[in-house]
Amino acid sequence: MDERLRFVARLLEGENMSRVCRDFGISRPTGYKIFNRYKDLGYQGLLDRSRRPYRHANQLPFQLESAIVRLRTEHPSWGAAKIREKLIRAFPMVPAPAKSTVHAVLDRHGLVERRKRRRYKAQGTSLSDPGSPNKLWCADFKGEFMLGNRKYCYPLTITDYCSRYLLACESLESTKSTFAFNIFERVFKDYGLPSAIRTDNGLPFASPNALFGLSRLAVWWLRLGIGIERIKPGHPQQNGRHERMHLTLKKEATKPASFNFLQQQSRFDEFIEVYNHQRPHAAIGMRYPGEIYTPSPRPYRDPELPQYPFHDRTVCVTRCGRICIGKRKINLSQVFSGQLVGIREVEEKIWLVSFLDFDLGYFDEAEGRVEPGPNPFEAKLLTMPPV
Repeated sequence: MDERLRFVARLLEGENMSRVCRDFGISRPTGYKIFNRYKDLGYQGLLDRSRRPYRHANQLPFQLESAIVRLRTEHPSWGAAKIREKLIRAFPMVPAPAKSTVHAVLDRHGLVERRKRRRYKAQGTSLSDPGSPNKLWCADFKGEFMLGNRKYCYPLTITDYCSRYLLACESLESTKSTFAFNIFERVFKDYGLPSAIRTDNGLPFASPNALFGLSRLAVWWLRLGIGIERIKPGHPQQNGRHERMHLTLKKEATKPASFNFLQQQSRFDEFIEVYNHQRPHAAIGMRYPGEIYTPSPRPYRDPELPQYPFHDRTVCVTRCGRICIGKRKINLSQVFSGQLVGIREVEEKIWLVSFLDFDLGYFDEAEGRVEPGPNPFEAKLLTMPPV
């Protein structure tokens, strides 16, 4: 508005229209339009005008909108489909609005109850105390620290619960699941598969926004027949053996930090050798972890595709985490992308979604997402038969 005022002021002072328009970077028709508005309306003609259209081509007549609101007020349980049918009967000469239009009117008037989706809150699982190797492994990222080249190092560590054997200590550039996949695959090939793995609830072991806190890494473990154990948030003592190893690792292999990743990894490799085969451990009778640990009898191999003989159909989850049935797209979770899930109709137009032996949740004819069922990964130790 200030620009328009200066523009008009220069014209009132007698300056040429073409020169003033050139100085302000506008065309002569636009300049005359502004000046004529000022002459007709004065100062008010220089104010910004509403760009709202005078009419909406597809706007619902107010009589129909009032009828929709009145019907919903009189019958709170009626949905858009029933209200639309009543409108067709009451106004047969008027084109009937779509169900989505009726729903939009109800929503605009605050007559739609929005169901809050239950957010997953990490609570941990039951924890086991096995007395033999490979029944339980523990994994975690030791706190990051800066190397000499000003890059951060994130050590991923894996230990055997019973023997304290340090299976891996890898210096990584981040906690992204891609790096973790590679490390766990190598460890599985070297030592076989454990019965279960205990972690905290952070990435990449868990995902706070996914169904039941699962992550791609956890889904892969389940496919391999590995159970999941998670400690309670804020209770690192539940993974105390592993945290005690981190304390030793910090003292002996990270202070001072090396200059780059290769040098730091060399120190980690030396630490693994000393920790497993030269350092007596008081908790295991002053023996070496290497004297107790033996590789798992379960070899690593690519898991077989899951079968769902008691379900109505088997569906592959899309890359975007959806279940596609005909033209319908039901949101599940991206952590299941590429995985086969089973679908079974448990009641009329209500379907159950299962992954392996776990029931994940339900969807119906109206909802476009899977509503979580009871958490199958809580309050019990997950054990999976070998694949």
